[in-house]
Amino acid sequence: MTAWTTTDSPLGELLLVGEETGAGVTLTSLTMPEQRNAPKSRAGWRRDPDRFEAVARQLAAYFARELTRFDIEFTPTGTDFQRRVWHALEEIPYGTTTTYGTLADRLGLPRERIQALGAAIGANPLLLVRPCHRVIGADGSMRGYAGGVERKVRLLTHEGALQPTLL
Repeated sequence: MTAWTTTDSPLGELLLVGEETGAGVTLTSLTMPEQRNAPKSRAGWRRDPDRFEAVARQLAAYFARELTRFDIEFTPTGTDFQRRVWHALEEIPYGTTTTYGTLADRLGLPRERIQALGAAIGANPLLLVRPCHRVIGADGSMRGYAGGVERKVRLLTHEGALQPTLL
């Protein structure tokens, strides 16, 4: 059975979706408002905030700067290539960034596969948990983010990877 709930965050209301297991869930999706390709609640899904309490606590701790690495059970999805890329995302430390090129090198991908790498990153269903926001352009630019580039900047600033700008 698929369960879902929402939780408030500094980025807006987050949608959590998971498969029920015992007293909890294995997370299948964590998305932001207006995110590209975000799932919508479907018939047959059951709203069950209690099953997501542990996930919501970790998210609250992350936004309070008390947690730098998530320990959330999630359902493996995606192609072999996507899972390989997503695992590499999980290895990018809190408060740091890497580039698409560096990530491609780490995965042993030739430069002509960087577009495929970007597509796999963009298909990440678990924003924040798999920190795809930590991947930036080689020139330091904030390239695409399913939750929106403004949120990417906010997350990197929150983690200390970017310095706040004065306007």
